[in-house]
Amino acid sequence: MTTTDTPRREEIVARVTDLAPLLRKNGVQAERDRRLPDETIEALADAGVFKLRVPKRFGGYEADTRTLADVATALGRADGATAWTASVYWIPTWMAGLFPEAVQEEVFSTPNVRICGTLSPSAMAVPADGGIVVNGKWGFISGALHSHWQEIIAVLVGGDGPPMPVMALVPTSELQIVDDWHTSGLRGTGSVSTVAQDLFVPAERFLPLPVVLQGRTGPDAAGAPAMYRAPLLPVASASSVGTVLGLARAAGETFLERLPERKITYTGYEKQAEAPLTHRQVAEAELKTDEAEFHVHRLTAQVDDKSAGGQPWSLAERARARADLGAACRLAREAVGILAGASGGSSLYDDVPIQRIARDVQAVNLHALMNPDTNTELYGRILCGLEPDTLYL
Repeated sequence: MTTTDTPRREEIVARVTDLAPLLRKNGVQAERDRRLPDETIEALADAGVFKLRVPKRFGGYEADTRTLADVATALGRADGATAWTASVYWIPTWMAGLFPEAVQEEVFSTPNVRICGTLSPSAMAVPADGGIVVNGKWGFISGALHSHWQEIIAVLVGGDGPPMPVMALVPTSELQIVDDWHTSGLRGTGSVSTVAQDLFVPAERFLPLPVVLQGRTGPDAAGAPAMYRAPLLPVASASSVGTVLGLARAAGETFLERLPERKITYTGYEKQAEAPLTHRQVAEAELKTDEAEFHVHRLTAQVDDKSAGGQPWSLAERARARADLGAACRLAREAVGILAGASGGSSLYDDVPIQRIARDVQAVNLHALMNPDTNTELYGRILCGLEPDTLYL
């Protein structure tokens, strides 16, 4: 085991901000290749991005979720696919810390370990001597092509009890890759499908999913590092929310960069910047982006404050975490939409960033756990005194 000095939040954000020119350049290539370039992965590793949710005793930073959000925002301002992939790695990396010490030692022995994953139980498992055997397929596995491990979910059947979803850690090398990532948005994430065929998973490398969803809360959290004293879904929400804020900021920046050279065709405005309509559009987009930032910071503050104090989570607080995530996604999408709509026909060209930003933010909003409508409905259901209709809370 090793430990390392933990850089301050501002230092990590500065590191990834310095990568912006490289990430913007590589983002174009990533879109063509449908995966991040190796150069991007190496740059993120050098900046310490993959250490953010690794325990300190294994050389990681144990960063709080505000740091994750700020880093993802900085990455998203340069390239949405890069920000999304980094965010996705942070969540299973955190989940790996819930496993027994021997498993953690195996996983975190790889420098800059990258763990991809999913929460979808789209596979089946049966008991076997010393573990389970898994068969199934998982889709939308962002970052799989550069990962060392994958966190998988399967429904365990057979044995003495009823069917039970379990989470397991498996080497990515033991899975088949299906190159099916042909999409309109987030193309650069390489979110391919993976397949397990008669894959044996030893007993120490799988856990009941309900245990994972709870994290280390209540009395079990007393001796755990602060970042583990929270349930999974608030942690996952706070880990992934920065990407959309970064995309909204990127939209504002790229719009204003092009503005001095633009007119409004077939009108009397030789300069788009002089049109009152443009003033309204820019201001409305900026205000929506600021509102998105409020939800990002409220979400991360709630997760970090409650984690630091080891405080229990109410159902309403858990639901609000997902609602804040959904609100940030919706507002960012609306802000980007305003600016994309004001960017004119020339923005349809591949070399104009706003069109990719718009497709990427739309893709994030379609994600099942990011979807604003789903998350808002769940929050309202809890506020109305009803029981949740999902385990993912």
